Amino acid sequence: MTEEQRGVVFPAGPDGRRSTATLGRAVVADALRPVDPTGARAAEQETNWRAGYLPHLRRTVEAGLSSRDAALQIAGAGLDSLHARMRVAGPDGETDLDALQTAPTARRLRTVEVTGDAEPERELSLPYRGTRLRGDDLHRRLVAWVDAGVVEPSCADAVRTVADHPEWLALPDRTVAVLGAGAEMGPLTALLRWGARVAAVDLPRPALWQRVRETAQRGAGTLLLPVADDDTAGADLITEVPEVADWLAALPGSPVLGNYVYADGATNVRVSTAVDALTRRLTGARPELALAFLATPTDVFAVPGEAVDHSVAAYAARPRTAKLVGRPLRTLSAGRLLRRAYVPGADPGIADSLVPQQGPNYALAKRLQRWRASVARAAGSTVSMNVAPPTRTRSVVKNRALAAAYAGAHRFGVEVFEPATSNVLMAALLVHDLHTGGGPAQQHPWQDEAHAAAHGGLWRTPYAPRSALGLAAVLGLGAARS
Repeated sequence: MTEEQRGVVFPAGPDGRRSTATLGRAVVADALRPVDPTGARAAEQETNWRAGYLPHLRRTVEAGLSSRDAALQIAGAGLDSLHARMRVAGPDGETDLDALQTAPTARRLRTVEVTGDAEPERELSLPYRGTRLRGDDLHRRLVAWVDAGVVEPSCADAVRTVADHPEWLALPDRTVAVLGAGAEMGPLTALLRWGARVAAVDLPRPALWQRVRETAQRGAGTLLLPVADDDTAGADLITEVPEVADWLAALPGSPVLGNYVYADGATNVRVSTAVDALTRRLTGARPELALAFLATPTDVFAVPGEAVDHSVAAYAARPRTAKLVGRPLRTLSAGRLLRRAYVPGADPGIADSLVPQQGPNYALAKRLQRWRASVARAAGSTVSMNVAPPTRTRSVVKNRALAAAYAGAHRFGVEVFEPATSNVLMAALLVHDLHTGGGPAQQHPWQDEAHAAAHGGLWRTPYAPRSALGLAAVLGLGAARS
């Protein structure tokens, strides 16, 4: 059995092939079925899932707007479908994913502790364009972002609250498990600088763990590492759900499970599914478990009427040149280019920022996390799930089309962040949520997702993001190459 066939895998079809498209199509159809049978049939009948998945993912958001129960039914049915369909492959054959809830461990993971030498930071500061913003400078930047439509006002309010309570930064009495410890968007570095206790999980790659250890030594917190009997740090979540779950369950402190995993292609769905299975097992062992996620801005969200009004006003106030150029472009493209983002007066509006280049596997992996956040919050768990800004991470800039689009995005009112800014900003929102029970209670899951969003302007830009993406890429091509 090859490495690709071990652990959490896609189900095999009659021909033996493990089709990611078949799985994605079925899960989205199952999610829609309790609330939108017509939408479920449309998803099932989609013949080209790779190119045609976008309207069906959008429909899972739209169909849930009728009520809180509808949204939770969609989330629950999607999760149930994924758990029923995905498989676990081992040396003795395949089992259901649910088998991971009681499966024994194949090896023991012990804990190695690394303590930082620095003094914990006593003030929230945000790296931004070569400087560190704190105090009044931080406040002015938050005001500027709100005025420009880069973040929601509730995001700025949450960051200000953390700045007013610097004693929150160290997260006393908590242990934050960072799954995907090496991720650029993860909070590991910020939390360790603030003096927190962090349990790091990532693949057993020596160079990665050397970097993580050095980060901990420069910080002020405590890093907990999972180490095997051969002194190798790390674990593979796809193949070692029981091992990681049991290691985390035994750690001290009130537990927080932070999901920051990412992988290319189909592996992203496999590892995200494995994390969801781990979440269920760990919740059984530690019912007080809090959950943390980062939502991608390149997805579909319901957004408040205030964001719609901002976008509509920006569309009406666009420069004369933009109006003159926009009309023929819309005509020549049969309405695909430079479309207005919303119908005026919509409340909520639908911000559709799905990017075809990222593909259906990425979209499904991120949607799985949103579904788990909604279901867990409804069950009474503390959940931190915030929309992160578009960011120049390695996974983005290695895609030439996305790199070019990000380089030209500022021409359409979208600010693309550097990783150093994004991960501290999102870590601050995590701290806020953990000290406020997940933020204010909302009536509908879409409002939970929209609260404190740092979408970079994608929700408030004058144009529907996909209708401007190609032009942004053309305009940013030179900058992306340099």
